Amino acid sequence: MNRANEGQGLTMLSIQEIIKILPHRYPMLLVDRILEIEDGARIVGLKNVSANEPFFQGHFPGAPVMPGVLIIEAMAQCGAVLFLRELEPEKRATKIFYFAGINKAKFRKPVVPGDQMTMELTVLQRRASSARLRGVARVDGSVVAEAEILSAMGDRPE
Repeated sequence: MNRANEGQGLTMLSIQEIIKILPHRYPMLLVDRILEIEDGARIVGLKNVSANEPFFQGHFPGAPVMPGVLIIEAMAQCGAVLFLRELEPEKRATKIFYFAGINKAKFRKPVVPGDQMTMELTVLQRRASSARLRGVARVDGSVVAEAEILSAMGDRPE
């Protein structure tokens, strides 16, 4: 892990490190980099929105817009990184974070090809196997989406 900010309690993760933590793969891996982590409290992730994303073929031809559900999914994946990275690799291989609920979702502006979306999630409540987070997605500093996300950890199917 890149520990350039370790003294401040912050950690950056590359895509290679994210792949070791999340079970998602293309085309459903929606986090390209982790910019900041405050263990157990907060995470900031990055998604580079490319014109080559498969969902743009049908959403919408000639006027591509990233689906809101995928913006929320990208935020949920950032939250999963925050919690799954705390587990030992052997235990992480047997667990998965499921999207368990969403509240107060709002979509403010469209996300389009070429955008660089940052997602900041803050822990609101944490239990042994679940967490409620507040997520805000931004492009160029402007809020594009926000939501409260509930995630639950379970056993990974074999």
